[in-house]
Amino acid sequence: MPTTEHNQHHTPDVSSQETPPTVTTLDELGKLANYSLMDTLNCDPDAKANGADHAPRQVFTGHYVPVNPTPIKDPEYVAHSKDFFRELGLADSIAQSDDFVRMFSGDISQAPAPMRKVGWACGYALSIYGTEYTHQCPFQTGNGYGDGRAVSVLEAVIKDRRWEMQLKGGGRTPYCRGADGRAVLRSSIREFLAQEHMHALGVPTSRALSLYVSKTEKVKRPWYSEGSRSKDPDRLISEAVAISTRVAPSFIRVGQLELFARRVRKQEHPKAMQELEMIVLHLIDREYGDVIDTRLTTAEKVVLLAREFRSRLTSLVANWIRVGYCQGNFNGDNCAAGGFTLDYGPFGFCEVFDPQYQPWTGGGHHFSFLNQPVAAERNFHMFWAALRPLLASHPDSLEQLDEIRSGFADVMQTKMEAMWAAKLGLDTFHPALFSELETLMVEMPVDYTIFFRELSSLPDDIGPLQKSFYQASSYAADPEEMNKRWSQWLAKWTSLIDSPSTTGANAAQSRSRKEISRQMKLVNPKYSLREWFVVPAYQQAAAGNYSLVRELQDVMTQPYAEQPKNVEDKYYRLKPAEFCEVGGLSYYSCSS
Repeated sequence: MPTTEHNQHHTPDVSSQETPPTVTTLDELGKLANYSLMDTLNCDPDAKANGADHAPRQVFTGHYVPVNPTPIKDPEYVAHSKDFFRELGLADSIAQSDDFVRMFSGDISQAPAPMRKVGWACGYALSIYGTEYTHQCPFQTGNGYGDGRAVSVLEAVIKDRRWEMQLKGGGRTPYCRGADGRAVLRSSIREFLAQEHMHALGVPTSRALSLYVSKTEKVKRPWYSEGSRSKDPDRLISEAVAISTRVAPSFIRVGQLELFARRVRKQEHPKAMQELEMIVLHLIDREYGDVIDTRLTTAEKVVLLAREFRSRLTSLVANWIRVGYCQGNFNGDNCAAGGFTLDYGPFGFCEVFDPQYQPWTGGGHHFSFLNQPVAAERNFHMFWAALRPLLASHPDSLEQLDEIRSGFADVMQTKMEAMWAAKLGLDTFHPALFSELETLMVEMPVDYTIFFRELSSLPDDIGPLQKSFYQASSYAADPEEMNKRWSQWLAKWTSLIDSPSTTGANAAQSRSRKEISRQMKLVNPKYSLREWFVVPAYQQAAAGNYSLVRELQDVMTQPYAEQPKNVEDKYYRLKPAEFCEVGGLSYYSCSS
């Protein structure tokens, strides 16, 4: 897998996976509690200290609101991430222990000291593709945006690394905008599986800890009738509520920085500038402490933060495209300021290659698959704009910040070209070869994952590649002519693979075909979390059968491995025609 600076920062040491668990009870986990956000940032002065703050209201100032999560009723264990537990040193057995289940299904009233018996939620601003919005806020001010159903319940330092644990679907907060604060089992399973799949793919991401479902509590959600071709859900269904716990070094979003910068710009309160500086310095401590020296001035830190975030964000998006992932709704508030994947709402993995693939019916072209680099630049623009007020009295630093902003597109292009070269097993990017390939992949629809995996075996003819072709009668291309063009492209590509020049002037440095294939297979995964795999898993889970969820978890956390033939036959294949253009399978609304 390609390794970025951020992968190194966020991927735990493999050696930690071989040591026996160090945490076998919730009490032992509790001893690691360390609440940097609540201890160093400002609490909303209008908040209730006991966390009984569940009705929609405006939050005018402060970095967080104390909130008690709302427990789900009669919780039942669905799954936990064995890989992540191992990395954290947690014993698998505690995932089903009564006190752990109680806490991570929303009841923190009996959390062992020094854990706190109150959680917290944070506000943020909304920007869509670089445009600020306030009208979706019920107060028309933007003071109602934030964690509407995500409640953080623990910050802990585990194996010298800080983690924040957040309940998704943890109930109403002041930011709930009148909604019920719940997540349903369907969307929770999708997010749980996706986070661990993305981590296994080598893509920086929030992690999944645990997933519990209520045996008795249900909510109504709009969703699709079976086989529906409707773009929007066409019925209301009753679904079981669930709580998944997601974990990250922090959950600070670009939208959070935007919120405080807007307050500075509008002079909304006397402490606006101070609160902006506090959240930025807190972000640096939480996410960039290993690369930004604490002894530097704030101005110097801000410039380094912008440069490092640009590097992480561009690497992240290049990695998304490498593995076929489309975020679907890449707003500023869905963009983690730590540079990792956050908020698995209307995401999807590209199957039939389409540059404009968009899994979310409300997303439009601006968040489509190959437009993600541009969407990332819009989010970086908002990040840059939020930092500028801090450098108003530092013209040299401001100039450096502006240069970092203006260089985003070039850095993004460089990362993209390196990614495409790696997928093709080449040392350098060949624009003409890639352009021809992209055209062929659109004209003869191919499965994105299967095509690049088959190419990784360095086939002598197009036979193996044809496993990835969607041979539907609706495609007008002449099959014989297309095969001829594919063969010509393959010959050009093969000549580059076999050319010593791909590894520099010294022919002695040439990689063997075996080595090229091995490296390509570390870049091009074999298994992808396709929606038509996930649907039967959550349908069975709704009936109390979680075996398919756990099977998918096992398969999708080994996405590069050659797995047994029964697994390959089931999960390494083209999307069946009957699933194409079906609501909830090929596309979905944001409903969760």
